[in-house]
Amino acid sequence: MISNSNSDKRFKWRTRIYEEIRNYQEMLAENYWLQLKEVEAWLGPRQVFKNLSISLKFGENTVILGPNGAGKSALVKLINRSLYPVVKTGSSLKIFGSETVNLTKLRKRIAVVSTELELRTAGSISGRDIVLSGLFGSIGIGRNHKPSGVQINKVRKIMEELELWQYAPRPFGQLSDGERRRLLIARALINNPEILVLDEPTNGLDLKARHQTLQIIRRISKASTTILMVTHQVESIVDEIQRVLFISQGKIIGDGPPEQKMKSNVLSNLYGTPLDVSNFNGYWQVFPAINTVI
Repeated sequence: MISNSNSDKRFKWRTRIYEEIRNYQEMLAENYWLQLKEVEAWLGPRQVFKNLSISLKFGENTVILGPNGAGKSALVKLINRSLYPVVKTGSSLKIFGSETVNLTKLRKRIAVVSTELELRTAGSISGRDIVLSGLFGSIGIGRNHKPSGVQINKVRKIMEELELWQYAPRPFGQLSDGERRRLLIARALINNPEILVLDEPTNGLDLKARHQTLQIIRRISKASTTILMVTHQVESIVDEIQRVLFISQGKIIGDGPPEQKMKSNVLSNLYGTPLDVSNFNGYWQVFPAINTVI
């Protein structure tokens, strides 16, 4: 005879499974990979979001644009689960249709490239091992890692595709900022993620390195991986971006296609200074406006 306790456990387990299936089906129907509803979050004593609501779709390459301190990096932390929202009625954070996640599986489906990751990477690690370590969810290859020939060939293939194989034997610390940034993008792509999150991908790069990094981003944008870029640099928004959200003081204050939203008066209000915005050959540019009052 089965006890009531065991029956209750099995019923709750089945209910949870059915709920997860229903959430996944709803996500596929709506095509959303990220859904934030009335989210509140804090970084230490500072409230970064009060009632933040965002929905992002598969296949819709998106930029979150805003000044420093607007909450862009905090949003990345919410996505990679290094920051958790306040639990309250009417608030939810769903990734791939679910409020509960397996971090190991999540990090294979969503890859994040950030300055924080770059700073955590030891300068002695070779370029090849930087990319290879993405297969193990580590930074560098440890003694317990036994990469197969198939995995090594996969690393070589992606590095060659991104024109990075020449950096395979070189220590990470001896590479330029742009070379390091592109290696980390290759590392992020090694697991064929569905979503690639780029946190300030061109920050601190010179003109040549920025151009090379943007070219890689444009190539990825045309493939099957969905891109979410967070940046304060208008010049980082490539022509393949389909949606731009403006964030200021933890609030979304604008949302739409770049060709509709990237206007001089809108960006002047966003950054609090008079600006002239233009697009040339698929690249956005911004200049100080002369004799303009916002």
